[in-house]
Amino acid sequence: MTTDPLTAEVLRNALVVAAEEAGIVVVRSAYSTFIVEGSDASAAVLDARGRLIAHSMATTLMNSMALKLALPELLNDLPPHTMRPGDVYALNDAYRGGVHTNDLLVYRPVFVHGAPAYFTATMIHVSDLGGLSAGGMAPLATDIFLEGLQLPPVRLATAAGLEPSVEAILKANSRTPDKVMGDVRALVAGTAVAATRLESLIAEYGADGLAAGIDDYLTYTEDRTRAALAELPEGRYEASYPIDDDGIDLDRRHHVRVAVTLGPRTAALDFAGTDPQVPAAINASASQSLAAAVFAIRCFLDPTIPMNDGCLRAIDVHLPEGSLLNARSPHPCGGRYVPIYAAMEAVFQALSDAVPERAVAASGILQPFSIAAVGAPYWIHLSYDFGGVGARRALDGPDATGVHFGVGRNSVPQAEPVESRCPLIVESIETIPDSGGPGRHRGGLGSRTVYRFLADCHVTTRGDRLRLAPPGREGGLPGRVGGFYRRRVDGTVERLASKVNNVRFSAGEAFIVETTGGGGLGPASERERGAVVADLDAGRVSARGAAEDYGVSLEDA
Repeated sequence: MTTDPLTAEVLRNALVVAAEEAGIVVVRSAYSTFIVEGSDASAAVLDARGRLIAHSMATTLMNSMALKLALPELLNDLPPHTMRPGDVYALNDAYRGGVHTNDLLVYRPVFVHGAPAYFTATMIHVSDLGGLSAGGMAPLATDIFLEGLQLPPVRLATAAGLEPSVEAILKANSRTPDKVMGDVRALVAGTAVAATRLESLIAEYGADGLAAGIDDYLTYTEDRTRAALAELPEGRYEASYPIDDDGIDLDRRHHVRVAVTLGPRTAALDFAGTDPQVPAAINASASQSLAAAVFAIRCFLDPTIPMNDGCLRAIDVHLPEGSLLNARSPHPCGGRYVPIYAAMEAVFQALSDAVPERAVAASGILQPFSIAAVGAPYWIHLSYDFGGVGARRALDGPDATGVHFGVGRNSVPQAEPVESRCPLIVESIETIPDSGGPGRHRGGLGSRTVYRFLADCHVTTRGDRLRLAPPGREGGLPGRVGGFYRRRVDGTVERLASKVNNVRFSAGEAFIVETTGGGGLGPASERERGAVVADLDAGRVSARGAAEDYGVSLEDA
């Protein structure tokens, strides 16, 4: 048993380390540049009841919630009594807990007394599984079938190796089959490492001792979550956030709405009133929307609280079926970032009303894009960059990090390895002066990255908050909107729509990614003069911006 605090803490950390080691193995074994250079791999430990026990530090809530919600679907199709040691399973079905077609969820059962008691799981965005454009981005998809291969729960491997038929299906649906299968083998290897660590814990603590220790860990997390929720003021708080457009009808706005009800030791987030799903790539699966809601409320709680099933017991999330946040087939889900960031922002604003001393203005968000070869041989650069975070109480917003429930800027690949693998040059990466919303506390700056191409290529983008600027709070001003741009060989620059698919660029042209700045908090007239001067010296505001937004001239400085 694990009744003493020291043993309990050792066990908790051992469970996290098992997931951590699995994630490291995936990153070091994967073939895709985005995974290898961005360390964007997730790993988790769950039990046969579908409870999330632990996940790695690099695992985003988007992915751990997918791994949690998809496991019962896997067990429904492939019952535990049919599983054997060495078996590995996979799926990517967005309507059954998954994310979108390129995110493969891989599970390995760990047996106790001859039956699966735990599952180790890994997940990454593999390089390509078909669809309208390379890399899994289809911003103009009108149904799920345009987004790539859908994989129901299947047995991916046995103790003898990969299932040949499944491998053949994956390779036949990929523009980069060698990379995809390298990624898949990395996922399988990660589950094996975590399973070995879990088997060691079973041997050390005994099956009953480990089970009791896990129950204690989840209860400990639940108690801490409820205690943190008890510190928030009880009441009902409502908010909404708009989406620029769906990429198909550029004149139509969409809205996500939430009512947050804080009880004595609970939180309920009801997204009733959110706009219905649309035949465009701005819908999300339930797992992604759950992740956004849980992340947003955790931002107002003690950050040292572990993330596992115990936390979820204290938070109730209602996602109306058939809405932007819980789409049904055949509505596309690849653009899940767009609605779930709106959901996250709506929760932030509701909780900012509830807890004004922790208020945060709206933020620029993640702006994903892909750059790919026009034809064979295929190469792909899949990436994104972040906008500025909204200003917070007594603090300026961080620059170009976004409010992202993941690993932040660490997941943006460095320029040199991208240049070595793809025919392009990263000319510059910089923050954009004056892009943060002016205020007593300034919004974080957006960024600008310039890619110059050495070969013809296709560019695909999926952005939002590029037309409707993130608003400030309490008199603060909005952030400056970013955008995607083409710079032609003659130097002329044209703006692209925020959601475009396979726009052809010629060698010598450049693709410019500008992200949106965060909103300000409080009137700009109340910003301390010394802070404006420091921003001038650091290049965060220009002389024009200092004069027009804050009334500070270079002569004054």
